[in-house]
Amino acid sequence: MSLVECNALTKRYSKALALNQVNLNLEPGKIIGLLGPNGSGKTTFIKICAGLLTPSDGTVTIKGLPVGPETKALVAYLPERTYLSKWTKVKNILNFFEEVYENFQKDVAYRMLSDLNINPEDKLNTMSKGTREKVQLILVMSRKADLYLLDEPMGGIDPAARDYILNTIITNYNPEGSILVSTHLITDVENILDDVIMIKQGNIVCHDSVDNIRMNYDKSLDQVFREVFRC
Repeated sequence: MSLVECNALTKRYSKALALNQVNLNLEPGKIIGLLGPNGSGKTTFIKICAGLLTPSDGTVTIKGLPVGPETKALVAYLPERTYLSKWTKVKNILNFFEEVYENFQKDVAYRMLSDLNINPEDKLNTMSKGTREKVQLILVMSRKADLYLLDEPMGGIDPAARDYILNTIITNYNPEGSILVSTHLITDVENILDDVIMIKQGNIVCHDSVDNIRMNYDKSLDQVFREVFRC
């Protein structure tokens, strides 16, 4: 059974077409890059899988279940923008996540906080934007989910911390699940990706393994991306 299956998935915003008849099957045990320029439909696709948006047409299922209340426990979603209250202590957020999500592993979260020298007694409003984003990523990766949806997980992370963040993603996700990561930092993530989906104006223009793409083009993934999208 596919982890995620999309059939003719379409999303319209008024007259604008964000996703156009998308057909996809995503397998478990993969780290998948969702690549495309701004406005290509990446965030719309992620939000539909997370149950935050409703398709205009078509269907999407996660482990055979229609996206909805039943799939909430299967999906860990990291939005592009921080949604946490800046006035809350980190430890209180961890306690809240433990109450809400049965698959939240608080010991894992505390270990990652320690690795990044983040004090759980601190409030978010005392932290830099990048540190708050690290906290949010830790919350997501501390869940034993089936599908991790990461929308620009390193957008505000300083380059020195990116290797740790990538290692966190690799070593802390449920190996029976998959990660779908949207990012513009292709060079940084290329080495951790198994598969790639390239999307342009709501249409899937490529869905293949990274190895096949490199072999077919005889170029790096970043070079292929620039060629496909003329960046």
